[in-house]
Amino acid sequence: MYMQNNIRPHSFDVILLDWPTKNDVKMLNSMSREELLQLFFLHIKNIWRVDGLYFLGIEEEFGTTAATQIDTYCWNIIGKLEARELRWALRIKKKDITALLQALKNSSWALYQIGKEYEASEKKGVFRVTRCRTQETRVNKGLGEFPCKQVRLSYLQSFAKEFNQRIEVVCKACPPEAHSNNVWCEWEFILH
Repeated sequence: MYMQNNIRPHSFDVILLDWPTKNDVKMLNSMSREELLQLFFLHIKNIWRVDGLYFLGIEEEFGTTAATQIDTYCWNIIGKLEARELRWALRIKKKDITALLQALKNSSWALYQIGKEYEASEKKGVFRVTRCRTQETRVNKGLGEFPCKQVRLSYLQSFAKEFNQRIEVVCKACPPEAHSNNVWCEWEFILH
């Protein structure tokens, strides 16, 4: 895998507890709930802008294959980190499908989506993106669909494994594979 021997990712065992600073907390406490939510969603949007811009830069310089490999590497690490930190922040103790989907609903990826659906039972869950900002933006700019299956599968597999090694992630639809007009991607989570 790209960069495997070139970069040592940060330890997955560290959650920074000395952040945010007291001054940051004081500043944020002075804001209304509406202002905090607007700020929160602005930062999520900016995270995804950075993701898109670095992808486009790599894609332009080295091609879609290289950009996808680098993106896959990054999102594999983020999946594990984000799942671990969401479990901690949301105080999720269970390791089942419902707990996984609770965390996934609160992930930056899910919160960035403008159309999504969830289904959960004890042994199986589904996450479906019905409107994808990334894909719609690329299509509107004439760039074509982003072949995101490899990237998203890697992210979701590492996210799921952080909850329970027995959770399997199955791609039901995702570019570059065919998908319906009302579903960009669909992911199934099965607890074995």
